[in-house]
Amino acid sequence: MATQTDPHRTRHDDNFEHLREMLRGFRTVMLVTESLGGELRSRPLQIAEVRDDLTLVFPTSADSGKVDELSSRPRVHVAAQSDDRWVSLSGVATVVRDRAEITRLYEEHWKVWFPEGPDDPDLVLLVVKPSSAEYWDQAGAKGLRYLAEAAKAYVSGDTPETDHDQHAKVPL
Repeated sequence: MATQTDPHRTRHDDNFEHLREMLRGFRTVMLVTESLGGELRSRPLQIAEVRDDLTLVFPTSADSGKVDELSSRPRVHVAAQSDDRWVSLSGVATVVRDRAEITRLYEEHWKVWFPEGPDDPDLVLLVVKPSSAEYWDQAGAKGLRYLAEAAKAYVSGDTPETDHDQHAKVPL
């Protein structure tokens, strides 16, 4: 793994790693799909896995409306939010019915929705391969830095400055 002093490491690498760690800090996100009638629909989904390449995996019901929507309109948006962190991610979703993968990711509390456990025929995985992502991070010292910049901007009539630790568009 590259370090901060690695001459081959780029800001993109740092932003990508930061985004991955932010995503791994969320349990639930909002998934936005396009309905068969063309309307945008948003619903909460629990994250089962954030892969190293930022691919997101969610458990879902094979009989859900979103699975029907994705068959003809696979482009999706994922929004994640906490008190001081936000992520916006766009990508393409596919439905995976691989029982070995479902069993590997299965969590006991899913049994509420899938009574037959990992063998429940209604349990499938929704896999979102990202095409673009952006984050805003005001946690900890970054938030204090932003507040100081915001106060300075308020007094001077300017807008606050942010750095790549606080906000970045991450090319994927």
